[in-house]
Formats: sequence, structure tokens, C-alpha cells
Amino acid sequence: MTSDVVSPAAMLGVALEEAVKGYAEGGVPIGAALFAADGRLLGRGRNRRVQDGDPSVHGETAAFRNAGRQRTYRGTTMVTTLSPCWYCSGLIRQFGITGLIVGESRTFTGQHEWLAEHGVDVLVLDSPECVELMTAFIAANPALWNEDIGEDQ
Repeated sequence: MTSDVVSPAAMLGVALEEAVKGYAEGGVPIGAALFAADGRLLGRGRNRRVQDGDPSVHGETAAFRNAGRQRTYRGTTMVTTLSPCWYCSGLIRQFGITGLIVGESRTFTGQHEWLAEHGVDVLVLDSPECVELMTAFIAANPALWNEDIGEDQ
């Protein structure tokens, strides 16, 4: 799944930088990055649904868009600070992204297990930094968090 050149922790560091930027902008602190099989960073992004007023701009979709068109997504790894929701998991399956690194799934357990069942190589790092960031955000912004994950308020 991952390159020998770039460690999973280093890959997560890129996504975490994006999450921190999003939090500083008043948004939902979820960051993501898409890496090629050789460890090259293809694209990075953060959840910008608040900043842009666009509910479709999740961290994973932003990283995917910023990566631009690729001939194939086989061998690529999506790295995200939080377990991906159905929307982002669908993107991973639709385009055949073969690896997923998840920062944490304690504050929200998305569909990483479903992706693993469908052949995606999944690694959950259980990052204390990712947990702390999301826990602080959820405590300070419960209504925004519920809106982001589609829960009734």
C-alpha cells in the first residue's frame, strides 16, 4: 500500500496539516492527501464545506480534485485524518484507490471496514493528534459536526 520512501506517519502529517488549517479557518478539521505508489504527493485538501458553502467539499474530495486527472488510481493511497464517510468511501471505490490510511476512527467510525471488505488495503493509525483535534472541534461545535455527518440536530 505505502511506499518505502514515505512512511504512513509522514503521509498522515500532510493530511493533519490540512485539518489544522481547516480548523483555523472555522471549518471542520478533516484533512486528506492522495499519494502515488512511489510516495509522490499527488494532491492534498481539507474539508471546506463551511468556508465555501459547499457540502460536497470533504477533505478526501478536495485532495482527489487537487490531484487532477490520473491515468489510473491503482496503487494510490488516500490518507485522511478521520475514517471516511459513505460519500468519500464511494469515491475511493469508484476510482479504484487501493490504499487507505486513517488517522483515527474513535470520534467517527465511517466506512473504512467496508472498504477493507472490498479489497482496499486499510491502515488505521489511531493518532492521538487527530483524536484531540476532532474531540476539541466536536465539543466546541456540536451542531456543525452533526450537520457535517448528516445527523439530526
